[in-house]
Amino acid sequence: MDTYPIAPKMNAEMNILKLPVNQVGVPEVLAFFEKVILSGEKAIVLSLNVNCVNLALKHAWLNQFINQVQLVYCDGDGVRMGLKILGYEPPPKITYNVWLWQIAEFSERKGFTLFFLGAKPGIAEEAKERLLQKYARLKVVGVHHGYFRKSGAENEQVLEIINQAKPDILLVCFGMPEQEQWIRDNYEKTQAHVFIKGGAALDYASGRLKKAPDFLISMKLEWFYRLLQEPRRLFKRYVIGNIYFLFKVLLEKWGVKLKYERE
Repeated sequence: MDTYPIAPKMNAEMNILKLPVNQVGVPEVLAFFEKVILSGEKAIVLSLNVNCVNLALKHAWLNQFINQVQLVYCDGDGVRMGLKILGYEPPPKITYNVWLWQIAEFSERKGFTLFFLGAKPGIAEEAKERLLQKYARLKVVGVHHGYFRKSGAENEQVLEIINQAKPDILLVCFGMPEQEQWIRDNYEKTQAHVFIKGGAALDYASGRLKKAPDFLISMKLEWFYRLLQEPRRLFKRYVIGNIYFLFKVLLEKWGVKLKYERE
């Protein structure tokens, strides 16, 4: 099997709680995609939000992985606030509810191909159909749900499907940290150029999840809208998690040495 060389890592201009953040917005990230694809290389591009930071404080492997990937962009007002507290000028946030539409427009214009991996059965297909309604020339070369064993024979079958399609961009939507772990464990043997995680991106693109109203977005309360949609599941992540994150950022600002809760 042919392998693509690993793209050089972009130097990160910022660091929050031992994690790098690149000073990039949508245009810069898409330009990086194009450079990697046209160079015949492969690269991992991850997003950083409060939940991801909190998980990386618990799991050393996730911290190490985020520090190794080629580019890390900001996803969320919480991380932007944390960067401001630490004295940085934060980059713009890139969020799941619009990010896939921006990738689709870019990919259609450039002729790049996409593969959607994740979400419940049927949702990736629904996302594809809705995207094609707006971007008729978009090339989605494959879709597969995320409900399969992430190791062993089932995983190998999914890898074979992806490798036959050879997408330029592979979107992985399993939720955190499962999607990061799958990319880490499989990217070397997967024939795709750009690996991105998507969280709920397919659910948003399919119409299953609704974007927050503009007035809540302007008030930086998108997280509150998501909490109202699934309060029982998301209370710990958004309420307790946000407080925990802010506490850790303040400790870092005050020079308190951080350590992982679990290795």
